Amino acid sequence: QVQLVESGGGLVRPGGSLRLSCVASGTIFMIYDMGWYRQAPGKQRELVATITSGGSTNYADSVKGRFTISRDNIKKTGYLQMNSLKPEDTAVYYCTANVRAGTWSAPREDYWGQGTQVTVSS
Repeated sequence: QVQLVESGGGLVRPGGSLRLSCVASGTIFMIYDMGWYRQAPGKQRELVATITSGGSTNYADSVKGRFTISRDNIKKTGYLQMNSLKPEDTAVYYCTANVRAGTWSAPREDYWGQGTQVTVSS
């Protein structure tokens, strides 16, 4: 079984920074795309950023130039560096990964972490 565990959330003032981490564990053959989504109270979950296994990235317009997604394939870890945080960035942030677990012939599946709270407030 594959598990994703996020960390790094917390309370930060506007203009501050946080770095989220997402560690994948279990019997993993390969991790393909990784991504971060967020869900604010009363709103739908929305895409924040994605990164392919080769390092190509994609960002929501609302975070371009402020957030940076990265990954360490050896450590099976994804990161989201968040700078110039705004109150509207307040949300639960979820990590997701498309994983082939076990062997090369296993199907690819999407996994989600439990989420980490990010609160931006003065």
